[in-house]
Amino acid sequence: MKEYELTVLIHPDLEADLETPLTKVRDIIKNAGGTIAREDNWGKKKLAYPIKREDFAVYVYMDVELPADAPLKISNTFNITDEVLRYLLVAADLKARKALAEQAAENADNKEEE
Repeated sequence: MKEYELTVLIHPDLEADLETPLTKVRDIIKNAGGTIAREDNWGKKKLAYPIKREDFAVYVYMDVELPADAPLKISNTFNITDEVLRYLLVAADLKARKALAEQAAENADNKEEE
């Protein structure tokens, strides 16, 4: 299983009942054999340019673990899912995560010394 970062832009009209489209996204990931390690709702934000005639979208970020064939399955499914305006699925940069964790630990140590 490889780690990925998934950002999904959900249609803004679904903001009132966000759990329904999120459940659909989670099911797509689980049906492809993946697991969700972390989920973070960034809320409704203005888009840089209109997507499918929408100026806003609800951003949801997920850390997921997927088998080798899952990214293609997920991409094909998201492309035909009406609730998803856009998505970005990229392999996680483990070196960058490690560097951020070390930096955070170093900052915490420096605050304790003060």
